[in-house]
Order: sequence, then C-alpha cells, then structure tokens
Amino acid sequence: MFVLDIPRATEEVAAPVAAPAPPRRLARFRRAGRLVVPYLYLAPALFLLVVWTYRPLVQAFELSTYSWNLLPTSPMKPVGTANYERLMELPAFWNSLGRTGALIVGMLPFTVLLPVLIALASQRVQGRARTIYQAFIFVPFLVAPVAAAAVWRWLLHPGSGFVDQLLGSERNWVYDVSTAHLVIIGITGWQLLGFSVLVVWAGLAGISGDYHEAARVDGASPAQIRHWITLPLLSPTVMFLVLTTVLLSPILTFPLIDSMTQGGPAQATTNIYYLLWDYAFHSFDAGLSAAAGVLLFAGFGVIAGILVWISEKVAFHDD
Repeated sequence: MFVLDIPRATEEVAAPVAAPAPPRRLARFRRAGRLVVPYLYLAPALFLLVVWTYRPLVQAFELSTYSWNLLPTSPMKPVGTANYERLMELPAFWNSLGRTGALIVGMLPFTVLLPVLIALASQRVQGRARTIYQAFIFVPFLVAPVAAAAVWRWLLHPGSGFVDQLLGSERNWVYDVSTAHLVIIGITGWQLLGFSVLVVWAGLAGISGDYHEAARVDGASPAQIRHWITLPLLSPTVMFLVLTTVLLSPILTFPLIDSMTQGGPAQATTNIYYLLWDYAFHSFDAGLSAAAGVLLFAGFGVIAGILVWISEKVAFHDD
C-alpha cells in the first residue's frame, strides 16, 4: 500500500508589509509650513509698513509728549499732554482745520463731479481722437507741482498776467485774501482732474456691456441706461474718489502753498498740513508739530473709517 506524502502548507503566506507612516513631527512641520508660506510673501511689505509708517507714528506720539527745538545740543524735556492742551487753545489750529475742510469741499467738483461728466462724454469719442482726448486731459497730472506753481504765478501776475489781461482787471490773485485759497483749490483741481478721469474710465471699463445690451432690448433710452445702470455700478469708483480726495488733497496742496503763498496772505492758505510743518520748521516747536500730526492722523483715520462704512452701505457691486 502506497501512502502519498503530501507536504502540508505549514508556511503562512507573508502579509504585505505596510509602508511606515510618516512621523507626526514631520507632518506637523509640513502643516506649519503651509500656514507660514503666505506670510513669507507678505513679510517684505509688512516690514516696509512697520519701518516707514508705524515706527514713525510711534515716534511722533512719543515726540508729542516732549518740548524740543530740534537742536541736537538741546535736551528734550518731557511735558506730558501740555502740547495737546496748548494746541487746543490756539486759534490758528482751529482756523487751519476750517480751511482744510473748505479745501476738501472745493476739490470735490474737480475730483468727482467733473471727472464723471468728462468720462461719460468721452464714450462718444472713438478711434484715435479718443486717445488724443484722453492724453490732453491726463497731461496736467504729470506736471510737477513746483513747475505748475511757477507757470500759474506768471499767468496770474497782476496787470501783465494772461488772466488779468483776459478779464481786464488788475487783481493780485495770489496775494489777495479773498482769492488766494481759491487759486490753490483751482490749481490743485486742475492737476488732479486727469487722474480722477482716468480712475472713472477704469470704473466704466469694468462694467459689463451685457447690462446695456439687455436694457436696450427692453427699450431703455441712453439717459435711462446711464441713470439706472451706469451710475449705480460706478458708485464704488465714486466713493473711492471721495475717499482719496478727503485724505490726499490737503497733502497735495502743500507744494503749491509753499511755492506760491507760504501760507499767506494772513494765513488765508494755511491748512492743517502746512501748519504742522510751520510749527516744526519755522517755529522750531517739534513737540507741538508732533501733537498736531497725531491728532491729524486720528481724525482722518476716523473719517476714513466712516467713509468706508458708507461706501459699503450705498455702493452697488457687480457680483
């Protein structure tokens, strides 16, 4: 009798070996890396913002609590809030705030109303003529403020100036209390008009033409399209121009004021920016100038916040 000896499958099939899981520390490192990368891209801009904006702001606040005449050999004397109290009692400070407000109101037609009208009118100009038209409007913005001041002083020269010859008067426009501030507003508005029109052109280019086509199909007239479609969709651009006018126009008038009137006559053109410069570099009162700068920063910061809030409430966005 033969016995068939069949070997038993005593050897177990080796289970596949799973790949070792990455260490937890390495996974956490990779996760942290993904979180840090965006901030590495922002780091250069944040560094410059801290160095050139927030650090000087902190130093200005610190300087506002001292009395110092800007001389390196003169010691800085701590005075606490005395500079702020003294500033609140100066009539020149409040008068300069009033002139700054009048300047901003006077600039709004040049930076908001006229640019919108010009940009809407330019839509009818086509071809190469439109490019030439846009170039002529934008050119004043490229003129240096000091050069513009020199040319306008020649044009406004009493008696022999082009303006006086055209109007037949001998008014001293630049050094007359009743007209000096209007001259500064007019020249600054003339320079900023081209930039504002360019911003409005960009806003109009961002409005989809589908809205206008749909309105024409429904029988809307061009006036109705502008009133109910173009202007509402242009409202974010208009609010941006209002915000930049409030924040930047007093700064942009500084070269003109310093070149043409030096704050005169009788401080008729001294706004808040020129006043704090005058305190620092004419009166050599660094503490008082720094206090005015801190209050100016806080006040315009509040105004900017209010304008941004209003923009979010009233502006129409093409979502």
